[in-house]
Amino acid sequence: MNKPSPRPARILATLADLAPENVRRIAPYVPGKPIAETARELGIPEEKILKMASNESPLGPSPRAVAAIRDALDVLHYYPDGSGFELKATLAKRLELDPANFVLGNGSNDVLELAARTFLTREDSAVHSRHAFMVYPLAIQAVGAKGIVVAERDYATDLDAMAAAVRPDTKIVFIANPNNPTGTFNPWADVRGLLERLPPTVLVVIDEAYEEYLPDGLRSPTPGWLAQFPNLIVSRTLSKAYGLAGLRVGYAFADRAVAEVMNRVRQPFNVNHLAMVAACAALDDDDFIARNREVNAAGLAQLAAGFERLGLQYIPSHGNFITVRIGQGVPRVYGELLAAGVIVRPIAGYGMPEHLRITVGLAEQNARFLAELERALGKR
Repeated sequence: MNKPSPRPARILATLADLAPENVRRIAPYVPGKPIAETARELGIPEEKILKMASNESPLGPSPRAVAAIRDALDVLHYYPDGSGFELKATLAKRLELDPANFVLGNGSNDVLELAARTFLTREDSAVHSRHAFMVYPLAIQAVGAKGIVVAERDYATDLDAMAAAVRPDTKIVFIANPNNPTGTFNPWADVRGLLERLPPTVLVVIDEAYEEYLPDGLRSPTPGWLAQFPNLIVSRTLSKAYGLAGLRVGYAFADRAVAEVMNRVRQPFNVNHLAMVAACAALDDDDFIARNREVNAAGLAQLAAGFERLGLQYIPSHGNFITVRIGQGVPRVYGELLAAGVIVRPIAGYGMPEHLRITVGLAEQNARFLAELERALGKR
């Protein structure tokens, strides 16, 4: 007769205690409030809700992507191509790289986390700026590595301070250009200077989620840097300018050896078939991107002018959003906007409790938001 196993010396309070402490301490990422949830809470139709919280395309998805999805619906019973051959070939042609340079992800979040999971251990550290995309500290903490937080200079990434923060145990430096949620931009010459200063054993991950919104003179040169900087990883997404946020497709390009080891960690079939089909079509939809950039530039100017008229400070933006300082009244103003059916993004979680981040919309959407903001501030 088998004897019962002895009781463990430490009685777990909950099964969650089985998780490592670094995982239990993670504060979950809170996305922008969904339209459907807001409509249910307010008891109004979804079409009455204006969402300006998650930096989504006000023009919807790329029409070419939608057409490609319709043509691919009959093969959903097959698994997607785990290698992403067609999408990598499309990206390689567009960026003048080799398909072996690419890592595909379920959004760029996926490839950012892949970088952390592939290279960081509990003995390592990674550097990021204070007001940076929340995925960086989450990914670092999830693997038990140490995060080194660097203060910005006038809300912009302080590249000198980032370089100074690197320690002997540092393996990754995370930079977003343009940065989210501040919208600030570092000249590419300065970013390259950081790469030149850092040890070649430190990986520099540049998040270019908003690259497509940059004017022609500021577009990213990073695909041409790989030959000189094998420690460079660049992530991009099709969620923003291409309008494919609901499909979750992003990618990274890196030195072949770096991409190869990241692809070992990447889960098979992490990007679904429709997402890859849509991405291939959207990447060739230059007219749609041009229109999105035009609408975005006009919208940024419209929102900035509105904030100036209302006497509000804002951070000039190079993305498809703009961050405005409301002051200590953020919770009240956010609540009043929400009650009016306008969803924006509080960013206290980014260390900016007195600011709201506003996604650029169409002209009439921007006007509605500004009118509701003026009412919430008591200026009408």
